[in-house]
Amino acid sequence: MTALPLWFEITSIVVLCLILAADLLLALKRPHVPKPAEAAIWIGFYSALAVIFALLLFWMGDSEHAGQFLAGWLTEYSLSIDNLFVFIVIMARFAVPVRYQQEALMVGILIALVLRAVFIVVGAGLIDNFSWIFYLFGAFLLYTAYTQAFGHPEHEGDEDSGFVRFARKHLRVHDEFNGAKLRITVDGKRLFTPMILVILALGTTDLLFALDSIPAIFGITTSPFLVFAANVFALMGLRQLYFLLGHLVQRLVYLKYGIAAILVFIGVKLVFHALHQNEVPFINGGHPVEWAPEIGTWASLGFIALAMLVATMASLTKMWVDRRSASAREASGPEVGSARRVGEHESTRQENAFGEADAGGERSH
Repeated sequence: MTALPLWFEITSIVVLCLILAADLLLALKRPHVPKPAEAAIWIGFYSALAVIFALLLFWMGDSEHAGQFLAGWLTEYSLSIDNLFVFIVIMARFAVPVRYQQEALMVGILIALVLRAVFIVVGAGLIDNFSWIFYLFGAFLLYTAYTQAFGHPEHEGDEDSGFVRFARKHLRVHDEFNGAKLRITVDGKRLFTPMILVILALGTTDLLFALDSIPAIFGITTSPFLVFAANVFALMGLRQLYFLLGHLVQRLVYLKYGIAAILVFIGVKLVFHALHQNEVPFINGGHPVEWAPEIGTWASLGFIALAMLVATMASLTKMWVDRRSASAREASGPEVGSARRVGEHESTRQENAFGEADAGGERSH
């Protein structure tokens, strides 16, 4: 694989950071809830930038660079979409008014970027010095895939982390929001607003997400530059995607299985890679395992895209079938309406983040 010029890597990182900074300033200067058309345009814009960047990588390097970036970007983007569900839960639990959610999300995204940058540096150092770390990464991803598919992600974000509980206990927090401000003066006393708890909750959640996403993308490429670029592009447009999809994210019921399949695939790929470069004494005497296959970048890209496409289409099909069934039941008699409301109770539990939070978001926490 042809090495990329250093000036290109540095320039790319600077430009990407400037784009994120501009997005942050835009959110702070024009705090509003993006309409679906506006959100879709921004998401399309950032996705187009990712494709253009892949073409630049192909031009400056080769197809391997472009393929690794695209596979890494799709992996991180799929994990970021899954993260939106927990963001929705957090916003609903703290009853953040919709008009203030944009600023909170942007701060959360910046925290995620910083944490992932730290993990990228640490992960790259571990890989350079300990090839057996791929065994640990692979095992961790397989465990994460199991919890993703068979755990209870609907309860994620329902309870405060230890860090947030500590903050609640030791910080003087006012009952009401005051825009996106973190401090407020009441009767001459300086108090924190509930926004500080929201940011702390998003930040600690980002930490857990980084633990999943970084090993996953290192299973696709070991280039720290490509890993960082894929993460930045995955975070771009995440704020707009939050408002575009809204509570629809939690109704993509098969999304978690698509993500789990991707994590299993990358986990197995990491184990094969570790066997191929084996240096562990009790595995084949510390010699490389010749039969261990190396899964190519384009095969990885194809599997990742297929897994997300199948999961999304299956979820949308289920939504369509459920709606048709509900309409048929309603037409058959009034008693069905009650059963339908009971069945939909859990799926609509988090919709307050986009409706009731705006009307009742000033209540005490």
